[in-house]
Formats: sequence, structure tokens, C-alpha cells
Amino acid sequence: MDDAQIIELYFERSEQALTETAAKYGRLCEGVAYRILGSREDAEECVNDTYLNVWNTVPPKKPDNFRAFICKITRNLSLTRVKFYSAKKRDRGALVSFSELEGTLSDQAPFFEDDGEELGRAMSDFLRTQSPDARNVFMRRYWFLESIEDISKRYSFSQSKVKSLLFRTRERLKKYLEKEGIEI
Repeated sequence: MDDAQIIELYFERSEQALTETAAKYGRLCEGVAYRILGSREDAEECVNDTYLNVWNTVPPKKPDNFRAFICKITRNLSLTRVKFYSAKKRDRGALVSFSELEGTLSDQAPFFEDDGEELGRAMSDFLRTQSPDARNVFMRRYWFLESIEDISKRYSFSQSKVKSLLFRTRERLKKYLEKEGIEI
């Protein structure tokens, strides 16, 4: 079933929408949540919360890109849960990834909140100007929160090349955000 049909089921308030969403995007959402949370149980809870959130959001929203819409919800719910847990309780890969961005984004940057639209737009605009390799590696590390090792395997790069791409991209991003007048 394609995304438009699934969205139409949501508008009809058919419970089949949830079944179709889970069948098509369940594994993707679980992967996103697991990479952030590091716990299968927590990931499953976030995915279930994602389905509830989508049910409550569609309608009135009618997302243009349903895959990105559902991944964003899963990611935001997972990040909210990470913030809830203390760092001492669990080792969080997300916290490691975000610590890499500390020199690029300020603590006040609205990274987790929905009001970070300006920052999000600026980052999207910036990433469109980057090479496909730099853009893909950056997104895999900071959006999907994949490890450097996983990224290097995915793209057949050395871990050193991945680290170098990330470093250079963060430096260019910092200069771009400064130029755009966004607080870093």
C-alpha cells in the first residue's frame, strides 16, 4: 500500500491505517528508536507512541512525505526519552553523537524542540550544498545516530575518512550558521 492510501485511511479513521503503517515502517522506526535509546523495550514503546502520535496528528495534518514524517516523530519521541533518562543510568549513543556538535551548535540552540524550525531550515539548506558523501555521512551520524563504524561499513569508507568528513562538515556548518546569523 502506498503512503497516500495509508494517509487516506487515517483520514477515514480506519484502524487499518495503523496496521499498514506498522507493516511498512515498523522496522525503520524501531531502528531509529533503537539507535537513539539502545534498548529494544524502550524502542518498542517509542514506536507505539509514534503510532498514537500519527493517529492524533493525521488528520488534520496531511504530510507530503509520510516516511520522513513518521521518522521525525519517532526520532523526537526517542530524543525526549533520552533527555528523561539520566546519563548515569544508561550509555546513550545519541549523547555521544550530539556531544560532537557542541562546538558547532550552542546549548541554547533549539535542537530538540519543535521551535527549531529556523535552525532546521538553515541546516537543510546547508546540507543541500554539500557533496553527497558529506551529506549522507552527516545525516547518518546526526539524524539516524549511526555509529562511525556502521557508517564506514555502509559506504565502504575507512573510519578515518568518516571522522574526517564529519569534522570538515561540522566546520563548514559552523561557518554557514554564523554567516546566516544563527546563534551558535
